Amino acid sequence: MPFLQHVQNLLAGLGRRPTEWIRELGAVAIFFINGLIFIFSYPFQIRKIVDQIHFIGAKSLFVITLTGAFTGMVLGLQGYYTLVKFGSEGLLGVVVSLTLIRELGPVFTAIMIVGRAGSAMAAEIGIMRISEQVDALQTMDINPIRFIVSPKVAAAIISFPLLTAVFDVVGIYGGYLTGCVLLGINPGAYFSRIELNVMMDDIMGGFIKSIAFAVVVVTICCYQGYFVHMREEGFGARGVSLATTSAVVISSVLILVVDYVLTSFLL
Repeated sequence: MPFLQHVQNLLAGLGRRPTEWIRELGAVAIFFINGLIFIFSYPFQIRKIVDQIHFIGAKSLFVITLTGAFTGMVLGLQGYYTLVKFGSEGLLGVVVSLTLIRELGPVFTAIMIVGRAGSAMAAEIGIMRISEQVDALQTMDINPIRFIVSPKVAAAIISFPLLTAVFDVVGIYGGYLTGCVLLGINPGAYFSRIELNVMMDDIMGGFIKSIAFAVVVVTICCYQGYFVHMREEGFGARGVSLATTSAVVISSVLILVVDYVLTSFLL
């Protein structure tokens, strides 16, 4: 009997963890759906959405531009010394542009925004929760998700594709700087190859990924901050710090997972 009880406890433990993951996934999905629906509820929160676009988008522009420039320059340098072995250095523009537009642009943009804006969103909402500001909103019959989360969801869905486009363009010119200005590739060949080989499907695929990453990032970061009071590891400042760390780590990992899934469908 003790042996059977031990086996039963072991099997129960094995099933408990997946059940908790599924329950958590459902809670996250419901949280996002509520945040998305309240975007379109009257009265519209245009001012709050614009403020969040400024915070997520405009304030991230410098880091996105800087990262995009150096990413394109590294791609141009590495691509040149790889292609020159096969006598195909004229294809450098295609390699740089398609790599950025299809993969590195959306992924790097999302990861940079997670580090700059996503962590701040998780910490801000977490502090509002532990300081009982969220409870105060509920007391005043104001839906906290509509007031706090929905503007961030709308702003992220708008900002991510725009920042991805900036990253791609800056990265392509970074590759031009390395390949054409420094290494002597013909500029006409560089840009004409891009024009001939980059299709609208490639660009739309990058934008679809950026929107998916926006949903992942804003949902995970807001969810971690909103439910910081339910963490078992700690409450107060410790809980906020752990929630912020979890938001950044989980968002970054899910960006790569979602990227693989979407790539398998879009190719």
